[in-house]
Amino acid sequence: MAVFRSVFDIIGPVMVGPSSSHTAGAVRIGLAARSIFGEQPEEVDITLFGSFGHTYRGHGTDLALIGGLLGRSTDSEEIRHAHELAEKEGLKVNIKVSDRNVDHPNTAHVLMYSGDRSMSMTACSVGGGMINITQVDGFNVRVSFDNPTVLIFYRDRTGMIARVTRILADHTINVSSMQVSRKELGSTALMTIATDGVIPAAVMDEIRSIKELGPIISLSELMREPDHAANDVPGE
Repeated sequence: MAVFRSVFDIIGPVMVGPSSSHTAGAVRIGLAARSIFGEQPEEVDITLFGSFGHTYRGHGTDLALIGGLLGRSTDSEEIRHAHELAEKEGLKVNIKVSDRNVDHPNTAHVLMYSGDRSMSMTACSVGGGMINITQVDGFNVRVSFDNPTVLIFYRDRTGMIARVTRILADHTINVSSMQVSRKELGSTALMTIATDGVIPAAVMDEIRSIKELGPIISLSELMREPDHAANDVPGE
């Protein structure tokens, strides 16, 4: 098997083979993790599962994930130097492989640190450069980027969900899907809300004014149409 050390040896600016799942999708996982964390982390632990773990060196998956965490897009020529860039920009990277069975073969768990802050995300690359986020900071989620999506952390209290959805309804913003998860009664909980259109900034500010809401994370900028690489097969 040929060895590729540049993301452009694999996907190129227009994403050619052998597998965009391992490269363009991996960049987007890194970008999503950075967006969820809210800044570039100082240190990151990346755990690769399944096919990601078996072939990441040859397919440049490590370069792609690091490039995304550094804020580079899939067509950035700097990604080929991702390890050197990380060192230059103060990002310490630890990569390990796990043989634990997971639902999708192209799965990565990203644990980010900055000072005394930490946050984690698990996502899988499902083909054509598209990803699904399956876990955020211990909460199970299902984010596929079919619609603009926001993550809202909040204190588990009666009426919190209604207050958020009432604001959206008042501004005629339709919710296409919604998930709610909590770890225990009265503790931190998470709303994942997908809408038919991007929530305007003024509406987001109105939602942020609700007391007992925690961080609100918009993932709308990560939406895009999938690229259909003829030889892209998830898991390869």
